[in-house]
Amino acid sequence: MRLTDYHTYNEIKLQPEAWADALEVVEQAQNGLTQLFEADYDQVLFTGCGSTYYLSLAAAALFQQMTGRLARAVPGGELLLNSETAVAQNSILRHKTLLVAVSRSGSTTETVRAVEQFKKQNPGPVIAITNYTDQPLTGLADLPLVIEKGQEESVAQTRSFASMYVAATAMTMLAAGAEHLRRAMNQLPEAGARLLARYEPLAREFGEALHIDRFYFLGSGARYGLACEVNLKMKEMTLTHSEPFHFLEFRHGPMSMVHENAVIVGLLSEKNLSHEQAVLNEMQAKGGQVLALAESAANVSFESGIPESARNVLYLPVLQLMAFYRSLAKDLNPDRPRHLDRVVTLAE
Repeated sequence: MRLTDYHTYNEIKLQPEAWADALEVVEQAQNGLTQLFEADYDQVLFTGCGSTYYLSLAAAALFQQMTGRLARAVPGGELLLNSETAVAQNSILRHKTLLVAVSRSGSTTETVRAVEQFKKQNPGPVIAITNYTDQPLTGLADLPLVIEKGQEESVAQTRSFASMYVAATAMTMLAAGAEHLRRAMNQLPEAGARLLARYEPLAREFGEALHIDRFYFLGSGARYGLACEVNLKMKEMTLTHSEPFHFLEFRHGPMSMVHENAVIVGLLSEKNLSHEQAVLNEMQAKGGQVLALAESAANVSFESGIPESARNVLYLPVLQLMAFYRSLAKDLNPDRPRHLDRVVTLAE
């Protein structure tokens, strides 16, 4: 088969178009979002399942960093089954919560039921971020953000995840009043296209190196959720041992697994570059292979000129391609990973 015969390949390569769509969707919803963010509430709760839970981790960390408001992420299943661990149930202690529910399909059972339960039990509005309209989640939301160009035929989320993450980031900049950062995000589609063209050979080289038997993805702060997500892509598409960690946590036990057939992928930040690079250097000295991603002076250099908090989506495309090429090298079908379906539905 040709590369372009695979939905996953096309969805990864063409995703900058979906990023542009995500920015336009947030722009069109600006007035409604501003009204919600100006309302009186005590915390922002992000929820999703699988990939969109990892998106929620990344989005919540960025939201709290940028706005100073308490924000956290919780899996949709936990919000459904153990809601008291996420939202105070005591009427005296109960706080007004803004819920941001993220789902590619808009019909994932846990997420939909969790939102239904939230609306019955808690004060506060719901924002939905999804790729499909006319689905249960959009009907439940006070304000749905639907990025239709992020829709996919493949099972593993790539373009959809990135498009929804761009929307969450732009929404966060709006909430923070950081209009200059939201404007800077308009450069992302072009930067993403350049990145894909320049580093596809590197992604293929690492992906086809089948002597590698494990991957560790390191990211801290708002990048930890993204490390979790690219780790999941490696698991789903390639059935390879893969784990995500915060940078400094990797020293506390997991580094015992490092050897010459291990790759340590670092999602480097500007703020903590010296600490994070030190971890990568140490793992390389222990025999591991290192793949670093950063704005500059890295194996994958974005060279975007976009401020750090607005460009995090750029960590995704090359690593998605790496998983795609590894899947092919292992004679797997990246479009249809084993045991997985596009939408997880639960019995009544």
